[in-house]
Amino acid sequence: MTVTTRQVTEESALTAAIRVAVPEQSLRHDLRAVSIVWRRELIRFRSDRLRAITSLVQPVLFLFVLGTGLSRLASRGLPSGIDFRTFIYPGVLAMSVLFTAIFSAASIVWDREFGFLREMLVAPVHRWAIVVGKALGGATVATFQGIIFLCLAGVAHVPYNPVLLLTLVGELLLLSFTLTAFGVMMAARIKQIQAFMALTQMFVMPLFFLSGALYPLSGLPSWLTVLTRLDPLTYIVDPMRHAVFDHLPIRSAAIAELSPGVTWNGWVVPLGLSLAIVAAMGLGMLFVAIAEFHRTE
Repeated sequence: MTVTTRQVTEESALTAAIRVAVPEQSLRHDLRAVSIVWRRELIRFRSDRLRAITSLVQPVLFLFVLGTGLSRLASRGLPSGIDFRTFIYPGVLAMSVLFTAIFSAASIVWDREFGFLREMLVAPVHRWAIVVGKALGGATVATFQGIIFLCLAGVAHVPYNPVLLLTLVGELLLLSFTLTAFGVMMAARIKQIQAFMALTQMFVMPLFFLSGALYPLSGLPSWLTVLTRLDPLTYIVDPMRHAVFDHLPIRSAAIAELSPGVTWNGWVVPLGLSLAIVAAMGLGMLFVAIAEFHRTE
């Protein structure tokens, strides 16, 4: 009986000695989780050079092939001295982060398929930290991709003005965050990568073509006007185009013709409000993604 009691005591002491201490959830641990997920996205992007190169192929094709091929035809409707490539450059610049930002959320679907996401969800941190880390990581990667394409501004006759470049980088960061939040929101419930790719392909090109990247937003049919106003890219392409044209030696009448601004029933939306709309859309989709992650496995 004494031996049995001693064995029980030793086993209890051994169990207490090897017990795993799980840290309590705290804001410090959540912020650390955000940083880890953010760095993981950067490491994955840095190790995948092919992804960085292929993401630039389509914007380059639009700028050089489409811009050059249609320049003679489009120049008839442009004021003298304005190249068609200069006009479409802000929209193609937004396109350079469009694919990278949305497709960066595909890693969530991959992690779910291979079981790594489950390990992340059982970590002693709040799930919002994982979602925010994913969104910030994707936004950083997409913005870096846009900065690379921004180096080609001179080809489109856009000046390398420091104020202009900083303005465009800030707008690219805002757009990248919103698009990444959109991708994370879609990936929150999708379990197969094929379904995610098909769904994103269905949204990517309409988002680009409805943003006014290739044409002014004035004089459109009513049904097309409504669709362009529902597109979040519309509210970022217009401020980017305004920023570019403000640093070009062209008349104010030409700017008003080529970049008339986003209007709601005749009222011109201020540029600050346009950027606030993009930010509000991004935060709204981020909250939806967080809610979806609370419901997932």
